[in-house]
Amino acid sequence: MLAAALTLAASHALADEVEDAHKLALQGRDSYWHCLAREYSRPNAKGMSAQDFTADVASACPSERQNFRVRLLDYLSLQFPGAESDANLSTANRAIELAQKDVVTAFVHRKGAAN
Repeated sequence: MLAAALTLAASHALADEVEDAHKLALQGRDSYWHCLAREYSRPNAKGMSAQDFTADVASACPSERQNFRVRLLDYLSLQFPGAESDANLSTANRAIELAQKDVVTAFVHRKGAAN
């Protein structure tokens, strides 16, 4: 009976830890997205070429990007403990690439609509 109670308590603690890590990953994502949105909204961005804006976005928000990556890796390692760390890193890097791609796509659409 005691072993079952300890197992149940540990299971709840792990679930709470996963949920906390998920919340932190979402906060990291939101912070990164808000920073990318500021890049998109900068007055001098409107005059940039798509290529220049893409390069700008790739180097923008380094602390927010790293914070998102670390928090997402923490969450993924708890959510999928058996996964290879390289797989989790690839997933986190892909999430960052997709965020950058979305901002660049919006920029290109805005630029195309202005012409």
